[in-house]
Amino acid sequence: MKIKDLCINARQASRELAALPAASKNRALNEIAMALERRTAEILRENRDDVKEGKAARLSDALMDRLMLDEDRIREMAWSLRSIAALPDPVGEVVDGWRLPNGMEINKIRVPFGVVAVIYEARPNVTVDAAGLCLKTGNAVILRGGSASLHSIRMLTEVINGALIDAGLPEHAVSLVASRDRGYLKQLLQRSDYIDLIIPRGGEELKEYLVKNSKIPVIYAAGGNCHIFVDASADLEKAVKIVINAKVQRPGVCNAVETLLVHRDIAAEFVPAIARELLKRKVKLHVDQESRSLIKGKADGVIDATDEDYATEYLDLEMAVKVVDGVDEAVNHITTYGTGHSEAILTRNLENSRLFTARVDAACVYINASTRFTDGGQFGMGAEIGISTQKLHARGPLGLRELTSVKYIITGDGQVRG
Repeated sequence: MKIKDLCINARQASRELAALPAASKNRALNEIAMALERRTAEILRENRDDVKEGKAARLSDALMDRLMLDEDRIREMAWSLRSIAALPDPVGEVVDGWRLPNGMEINKIRVPFGVVAVIYEARPNVTVDAAGLCLKTGNAVILRGGSASLHSIRMLTEVINGALIDAGLPEHAVSLVASRDRGYLKQLLQRSDYIDLIIPRGGEELKEYLVKNSKIPVIYAAGGNCHIFVDASADLEKAVKIVINAKVQRPGVCNAVETLLVHRDIAAEFVPAIARELLKRKVKLHVDQESRSLIKGKADGVIDATDEDYATEYLDLEMAVKVVDGVDEAVNHITTYGTGHSEAILTRNLENSRLFTARVDAACVYINASTRFTDGGQFGMGAEIGISTQKLHARGPLGLRELTSVKYIITGDGQVRG
């Protein structure tokens, strides 16, 4: 494998993609969706090899959940591609336009970035999400998935490439660095002459590595240490359901809640109730002293929290719990330990909700809802290539518009500058 050749091919494919009409890109997305469904058995066979190796390597339950594919997850991938195809094409959209006093017309339009490299960990589905979103926006994509999922992503890329050829699109619109050798990744990160953007999809360690080693701009699409603050006025019955959903439904994803903050005025009622439900679902609790004093009965699965616990993104059936005085202390805690991903307040107090949403600095801030909704598909964006926790140039779910840049088209009639 020669990284330079891979990059050259991707750059050439990006030029072809940039000029394609929406109908051609949509046809390719639907071809890929059908190919995934048609070749499900082959994909699952390769995924079983990854799962077998993952178990032998003693990967965590959270990583194994991310790694594992089944028929339902492949159907979700195909559905996601069809959803992307059904969305309006952002390329060519006029963002703004005006006429100058000298008669020249200026239009600001959306255009593809060019070549995007997506670096991700043990999540085979990212292969399809990244390919679909980049194709729709006219970007070529270079994929480098985690070594734990190599069998799966090789097969998924093979399926995608075959469908691209069938649809008449350039095969190198989607490329794969198909090696566990990190040396290839280091080479890739130096190719600012061919690659326009790096998007990491993984934890803080991956993000920091890419930021440190890349000569190419990086959009952080990394992990999240997410919080839920249960205010004194919260509907406690709804709060229990929201907290359980945010922690338990799928604990190994970046929008799962990691810390629960409870207003002191309701702690005596709410902490025992939510602890009972969480412990019933095998969630280990890292609690402050006040929370511990309120949890009655056996204390199995309840341990004393440290500062490190509050800074931890568990990605597992574990949660930190703390009693706070109110909105101010909750916001201060989130400011100290949060990663700018998704934060929530459960309240019936309008002023407290306004204070929380104004002062919490995160990509997504919720009022009376689970943090699990931070997802491009859930937001009606078809899918997403990651959740950006930075502020330039995009924040939150990275969907179609976030995968475009702009250019100015200026039309004149012989004007010259005096």
